[in-house]
Amino acid sequence: MADRKFRPEIEVLSSEDAPRRRNWSDADKIQIVEESFVGYRQVSATARRHGVSRSLLTTWRRQFREGELCGGPSPAFAPLTLLPEPAASESAACSDSRIEIVLGNGRRLLVPIDVDPAALARLLAVVDGG
Repeated sequence: MADRKFRPEIEVLSSEDAPRRRNWSDADKIQIVEESFVGYRQVSATARRHGVSRSLLTTWRRQFREGELCGGPSPAFAPLTLLPEPAASESAACSDSRIEIVLGNGRRLLVPIDVDPAALARLLAVVDGG
Protein backbone atom coordinates (compact mmCIF):
# COMPACT_ATOMS: atom_id res chain seq x y z
CA MET A 1 0.00 0.00 0.00
CA ALA A 2 1.38 3.37 -1.05
CA ASP A 3 1.76 6.20 1.42
CA ARG A 4 -0.47 8.97 0.10
CA LYS A 5 0.28 11.54 2.78
CA PHE A 6 2.05 14.72 1.74
CA ARG A 7 5.48 14.78 3.35
CA PRO A 8 7.44 17.89 2.39
CA GLU A 9 11.18 17.74 2.38
CA ILE A 10 12.73 19.62 5.24
CA GLU A 11 15.82 21.69 4.60
CA VAL A 12 17.88 22.66 7.61
CA LEU A 13 19.59 26.02 7.28
CA SER A 14 22.42 26.99 9.54
CA SER A 15 24.49 30.12 9.88
CA GLU A 16 27.51 28.19 8.63
CA ASP A 17 25.89 27.84 5.21
CA ALA A 18 25.22 31.55 4.74
CA PRO A 19 27.90 33.82 3.33
CA ARG A 20 29.50 35.94 6.00
CA ARG A 21 29.46 39.71 6.00
CA ARG A 22 32.68 41.08 4.60
CA ASN A 23 34.69 43.70 6.43
CA TRP A 24 36.25 46.13 3.99
CA SER A 25 39.38 48.01 5.00
CA ASP A 26 39.47 51.77 4.42
CA ALA A 27 42.15 51.26 1.76
CA ASP A 28 39.89 48.82 -0.14
CA LYS A 29 36.92 51.17 0.15
CA ILE A 30 38.95 54.12 -1.14
CA GLN A 31 40.26 52.07 -4.08
CA ILE A 32 36.71 51.01 -5.03
CA VAL A 33 35.35 54.55 -4.63
CA GLU A 34 38.13 56.05 -6.76
CA GLU A 35 37.43 53.44 -9.42
CA SER A 36 33.75 54.43 -9.40
CA PHE A 37 34.65 58.08 -10.10
CA VAL A 38 36.62 57.23 -13.28
CA GLY A 39 33.89 57.19 -15.92
CA TYR A 40 30.31 58.08 -16.65
CA ARG A 41 27.70 55.95 -14.85
CA GLN A 42 30.29 53.73 -13.20
CA VAL A 43 28.66 53.27 -9.77
CA SER A 44 26.52 50.26 -10.68
CA ALA A 45 29.19 48.61 -12.80
CA THR A 46 31.88 49.12 -10.16
CA ALA A 47 29.60 47.81 -7.40
CA ARG A 48 28.75 44.74 -9.46
CA ARG A 49 32.41 44.11 -10.30
CA HIS A 50 33.39 44.13 -6.61
CA GLY A 51 30.31 42.33 -5.30
CA VAL A 52 28.90 45.19 -3.20
CA SER A 53 25.49 46.77 -3.38
CA ARG A 54 25.06 50.06 -5.22
CA SER A 55 23.67 51.72 -2.09
CA LEU A 56 26.71 50.70 -0.05
CA LEU A 57 29.03 52.13 -2.70
CA THR A 58 26.98 55.34 -2.72
CA THR A 59 27.40 55.56 1.07
CA TRP A 60 31.16 55.07 0.71
CA ARG A 61 31.28 57.80 -1.96
CA ARG A 62 29.48 60.22 0.37
CA GLN A 63 31.85 59.35 3.22
CA PHE A 64 34.81 59.87 0.87
CA ARG A 65 33.56 63.31 -0.19
CA GLU A 66 32.97 64.37 3.43
CA GLY A 67 36.39 63.12 4.56
CA GLU A 68 35.02 60.39 6.84
CA LEU A 69 36.54 57.52 4.87
CA CYS A 70 40.17 58.60 5.12
CA GLY A 71 40.41 57.45 8.70
CA GLY A 72 40.87 60.88 10.16
CA PRO A 73 39.08 64.13 10.56
CA SER A 74 38.94 66.50 7.64
CA PRO A 75 41.18 69.56 7.78
CA ALA A 76 39.80 72.52 9.66
CA PHE A 77 40.71 76.18 9.91
CA ALA A 78 42.47 77.52 12.97
CA PRO A 79 42.41 81.13 14.23
CA LEU A 80 45.57 83.04 13.37
CA THR A 81 46.75 86.48 14.46
CA LEU A 82 49.38 88.27 12.40
CA LEU A 83 51.59 90.86 14.05
CA PRO A 84 53.38 93.66 12.18
CA GLU A 85 56.96 92.85 11.19
CA PRO A 86 59.54 94.01 13.70
CA ALA A 87 61.93 96.81 12.86
CA ALA A 88 65.54 95.97 11.92
CA SER A 89 66.73 96.65 15.48
CA GLU A 90 64.09 94.33 16.90
CA SER A 91 64.81 91.51 14.43
CA ALA A 92 68.03 90.58 16.21
CA ALA A 93 66.11 90.21 19.46
CA CYS A 94 63.44 88.12 17.71
CA SER A 95 65.87 85.62 16.16
CA ASP A 96 64.94 83.04 18.78
CA SER A 97 61.20 83.73 18.48
CA ARG A 98 58.92 80.73 18.40
CA ILE A 99 55.44 79.87 17.21
CA GLU A 100 53.14 77.95 19.53
CA ILE A 101 50.75 75.55 17.80
CA VAL A 102 47.97 74.02 19.90
CA LEU A 103 46.64 70.86 18.27
CA GLY A 104 43.13 69.47 18.44
CA ASN A 105 44.27 66.60 20.66
CA GLY A 106 45.50 69.10 23.30
CA ARG A 107 49.21 68.86 22.54
CA ARG A 108 51.33 72.01 22.21
CA LEU A 109 54.10 72.39 19.69
CA LEU A 110 56.73 75.17 19.88
CA VAL A 111 58.70 75.69 16.68
CA PRO A 112 61.19 78.38 15.60
CA ILE A 113 59.71 81.20 13.56
CA ASP A 114 61.89 80.32 10.56
CA VAL A 115 60.93 76.61 10.48
CA ASP A 116 60.86 74.92 7.08
CA PRO A 117 57.17 74.44 6.09
CA ALA A 118 57.79 70.94 4.69
CA ALA A 119 59.51 69.85 7.91
CA LEU A 120 56.68 71.37 9.96
CA ALA A 121 54.08 69.47 7.90
CA ARG A 122 55.89 66.16 8.52
CA LEU A 123 56.20 66.96 12.23
CA LEU A 124 52.51 67.88 12.54
CA ALA A 125 51.47 64.63 10.85
CA VAL A 126 53.44 62.64 13.43
CA VAL A 127 52.43 64.63 16.52
CA ASP A 128 48.75 65.07 15.62
CA GLY A 129 48.32 61.49 14.37
CA GLY A 130 49.49 59.87 17.60
